[in-house]
Amino acid sequence: MNDFVRLTLADAEDLAVRALIASNTSKANARSTAAALVAAEADGQKGHGLSRIPSYAAQARSGKVNGLAVPSAVRTATALLRVDANSGFAYPAIDLACDALPDLVSVTGVAAACVFNSHHFGQAGAHAERLAARGLVALVLSNSPKAINFWGGSKPMLGTNPIAFAVPREDGVPLVIDLALSKVARGKIVAAKNAGQKIPDSWALDADGNPTDDPTAALAGSMLPIGDAKGAALVLMVELLTAALTGSNFGYEASSFFDSEGDPPHIGHTLIVFQPELSSGGGFAERVTNIISALEHTDGARLPGTSRLTHRQRSVEEGVTISTALHQEITAIINSGKANG
Repeated sequence: MNDFVRLTLADAEDLAVRALIASNTSKANARSTAAALVAAEADGQKGHGLSRIPSYAAQARSGKVNGLAVPSAVRTATALLRVDANSGFAYPAIDLACDALPDLVSVTGVAAACVFNSHHFGQAGAHAERLAARGLVALVLSNSPKAINFWGGSKPMLGTNPIAFAVPREDGVPLVIDLALSKVARGKIVAAKNAGQKIPDSWALDADGNPTDDPTAALAGSMLPIGDAKGAALVLMVELLTAALTGSNFGYEASSFFDSEGDPPHIGHTLIVFQPELSSGGGFAERVTNIISALEHTDGARLPGTSRLTHRQRSVEEGVTISTALHQEITAIINSGKANG
């Protein structure tokens, strides 16, 4: 038997939708969430893809995530939306924000949406890209449950806090820059543990705050930020721009995205958009083309985010693969929902 299952993108989305609906999630929320997970899988971002379904489903069943939630938005100022995810999945709330922001910014030039009472929002770059596809410059930020220590401390307190930025291009898909603020993804440490391998001691600290090459000790400790002390300051900045600015939980107050225990994480996201033609006097598109051309004509340089496009095209043509074990786990969730229904 193969150790993987190949799925078309449509079949992958259908599988995700059925698993979520079987786990006390509305059809609308299941479709929104499944579309985001499959898009991440197609872009090669498996950590934000179908591997999330078992934990998402468990949280919807336990009530840690309200799978039936309907997000709502209030326009609290001329160009500001306050979006309540209502303890549900993040994606329907992000949909609401992304649908509303283009109309706001066409009048005001700059607009923002602050999302609260939310959950893991997956591939940050996908949300920024979606707004850039509407001709906007987009900055998307989120906080997350504790994983990184305050600089000089020994305990995880703040999240890996992703930042994504996207700009439209005249002759291609948007330029997207997407990064978390830890030196490496936590998944790389998990993979090293599973493979019985050591990790570089520059990646993480153990529970006592000491650098470690032991992945098990690293997972019990905290991740190190990119850029050391400067990166730690950036982590704190994003925490304030997302949790404090939206009235949400800080990383050290938020429950895990990965298990069904405890209260909802209630983290925050901030989406900021600019109408570039209004700010640049009509010269934005030419300026973007100019700098991308300069980059592409520099020996050894590579435009950020291009690997996602390669993965995306391959996924359209060949579908995506997931492990047989994961496929069986998702199928069991669907069957359990049928039995309980």
